[in-house]
Amino acid sequence: MATLLRKIGLIRLHNRDTEDPKHHHNHRGGGGGQQSASLRGKGGAKSGGHKPQQQHPAGGAGDASPGPGKGKGKRAAELASRDKPPQPAAGAASGGGPRERAAGARAGPGPAAAAAAAAGGSLVPAARQQHCTQVRSRRLMKELQDIARLSDRFISVELVDESLFDWNVKLHQVDKDSVLWQDMKETNTEFILLNLTFPDNFPFSPPFMRVLSPRLENGYVLDGGAICMELLTPRGWSSAYTVEAVMRQFAASLVKGQGRICRKAGKSKKSFSRKEAEATFKSLVKTHEKYGWVTPPVSDG
Repeated sequence: MATLLRKIGLIRLHNRDTEDPKHHHNHRGGGGGQQSASLRGKGGAKSGGHKPQQQHPAGGAGDASPGPGKGKGKRAAELASRDKPPQPAAGAASGGGPRERAAGARAGPGPAAAAAAAAGGSLVPAARQQHCTQVRSRRLMKELQDIARLSDRFISVELVDESLFDWNVKLHQVDKDSVLWQDMKETNTEFILLNLTFPDNFPFSPPFMRVLSPRLENGYVLDGGAICMELLTPRGWSSAYTVEAVMRQFAASLVKGQGRICRKAGKSKKSFSRKEAEATFKSLVKTHEKYGWVTPPVSDG
């Protein structure tokens, strides 16, 4: 009987071990290891008897022997800290390392640099003006030399007050078949005197040209001695034009426009004025810019 009771107790004990997960978790002996592992995978989460091992942050104080997962996290942290740009110290000097200097360059110049640039900028117009003066002077010197070498003595030049930029030009010849040439012979007029003043940006802008004497009528010569010629305007001018070429064009326009020397009493003695010539020229430029430049008909000569 005692033997039977012992067998029954062993059977119950065996059933309890196989059915009770809690007891199975605490049982780490041999015999039924595969079955106990299966029960641990299925019922461990529900029973709550198996607590997961507490994880410590990578590199934490309690991480004495990190496992594989901890080793990967620590390596990632080291790489991140290596790639992260260093932060400048709070009291770092203004002329820091390359990164700080590059950041300052992107931010633009400071107030001191801006002030220096503004002071240096005032030198640019002066240098530009000096360059324009040199270009103008070289060009006009060459023009004077070329005119002095003319074989037909078509024109001659005198400097006004020894200024290279203010010329009095004498036109000695016009078409000998024209009425203007006959007027010059009859009035003993040896030349037609004109004044040319050259702007700062010559030869890229035209000179201002006007007739001084004698007093002319028609021939595209207007009040004050202003001359109506498109090539004397900024729109019609080219830096390739020389003074000689301009004067030959003017001589042709005088003949084409049937220019004459004024012989009317009282009016022939009245001289042209620069102020009137400038006002007249400014007005005619506005008119032609609005309506265009019209070529005179062939009947005008």
